[in-house]
Amino acid sequence: MKKFGLIGYPLGHSFSKNFFNEKFHSENIDAEYVNFEIPTIEDFNKVIKANPTLCGLNVTIPYKEQVIGYLDELDKDAAAIGAVNVIKIERNKGKVKLIGYNSDVMGFTQSIESLLEPHHKKSLILGTGGASKAINYGLHKLGLETKFVSRSKRNENTITYDDITPEVMKEYKVIVNCTPTGMYPKADECPNIPYDCLTPEHLLYDLLYNPDTTLFMKNGSDKGAIVKNGLEMLLLQAFGAWEIWNK
Repeated sequence: MKKFGLIGYPLGHSFSKNFFNEKFHSENIDAEYVNFEIPTIEDFNKVIKANPTLCGLNVTIPYKEQVIGYLDELDKDAAAIGAVNVIKIERNKGKVKLIGYNSDVMGFTQSIESLLEPHHKKSLILGTGGASKAINYGLHKLGLETKFVSRSKRNENTITYDDITPEVMKEYKVIVNCTPTGMYPKADECPNIPYDCLTPEHLLYDLLYNPDTTLFMKNGSDKGAIVKNGLEMLLLQAFGAWEIWNK
């Protein structure tokens, strides 16, 4: 039986395990999907060695960037992004080859593209973690300029939440939340942006999907903005992972 899995910490909120095991069951695929909750990336090699039938892994927070140092090869998108969420494990005569990919960028671009209008030229990306790197790469592929928002100023392309003035809100009509702020059970929280400056020309995209409508999204809807959660992106990146493992 082939084995696939997910590495991250913690994994209580994981969607992948149920999704893939239901897929295997419904399509009569002789495989299983297991969660590998590792408290440190140093445990990664132990997972590979202890599971000789492991063919592929998904990678989630906080290891999308840290895992790169353990891989033998990156595809061009993953290398350009600097973050990995899919690993293909090739085994040949006892040798193991680990190849890193990023299906987040594909899932995101496919799920947001139809919502973009001609006035959507610039985007604020809330957060600077591994997911935000894929979002940045995807937005550039779609022709948008981007700026990261963080709690502290890191570089020239990063501003702080205090820097989001009404003028910035008027200029940046797409806002993507790549932070965990607002995720269940803390659904009464939202990123600290000036929601009063939102208009029907704004598009708010939240990578979170639990709850279905985050406070970030509700605040956008209240101002007439287009809003979308990350569930479709999650499904699309899962489909992408399966294609990578089986090509």
